[in-house]
Amino acid sequence: MESMNQKTSQPNQPSQIITWGDATQTDRRKKLLELFRQWPIPDSEFFLNLGMFLAPQTLGRVLFMDHLYRQILPIQGIVVEFGCRWGQNLSLLTSLRGIYEPFNRLRKVVGFDTFEGFPQISGQDGALSQGMYSTTPGYARFMAQVLELQEQESPLAHIKKHEIVQGDASVTIREYLERNPQTIIALAYFDLDIYQPTRDCLSSIRDHLTQGSVVGFDELNEQVCPGETVALKEVLGLSRFSIRRFGPSARTSYIVVDGPLG
Repeated sequence: MESMNQKTSQPNQPSQIITWGDATQTDRRKKLLELFRQWPIPDSEFFLNLGMFLAPQTLGRVLFMDHLYRQILPIQGIVVEFGCRWGQNLSLLTSLRGIYEPFNRLRKVVGFDTFEGFPQISGQDGALSQGMYSTTPGYARFMAQVLELQEQESPLAHIKKHEIVQGDASVTIREYLERNPQTIIALAYFDLDIYQPTRDCLSSIRDHLTQGSVVGFDELNEQVCPGETVALKEVLGLSRFSIRRFGPSARTSYIVVDGPLG
């Protein structure tokens, strides 16, 4: 396919992520990638069959996002993600809005990221290092184009219901809330990995959460990047919530606001 050939012409980028796969994972993923690039499927059916290449871990993440989203259907407010990187979650959340509440023009999806990797590392961040989890130059613009097209697959496409905020989330979340004092947050998802911005963003959104708001986390209880758990403990505390898991997505967790935050 022409579109797929254009995709494969992009240069490979060095991996900047920590994985827990076995010794065979790299070779196996290379073989799957090669099969993907050779996939003899018509362009018109390409996007209808992407599940063909979903690994169990990826499918588990899709199911987790669906699990979180369904819990906020009766809750007023927007959806925010801190640390969106390549934008898979933002795209999933945009599509989930189109499935469950296509006419809810107030359910905005907002992503915060530097797109340049971790800006700085503190003593609470374990083995992580500055600059990890960056993206390719100009990626925020690419992501914006994808989200715009995703949004057009659902009703009210003429009303923009997504936003990408580039920069240090410790600063940009405060600026966003100052520009948008009406903001209620129904779902906040944290994938910043590191302590300081997680702590700052939790502190900033605290007064914008309501009873029933869901706050999801990518790395709670994770020894490789302990900063996320430390930040939650300091800002909201651990004992006042039940920190819940979702079976198909092993490392992720979430809390539901069901009482005063103090």
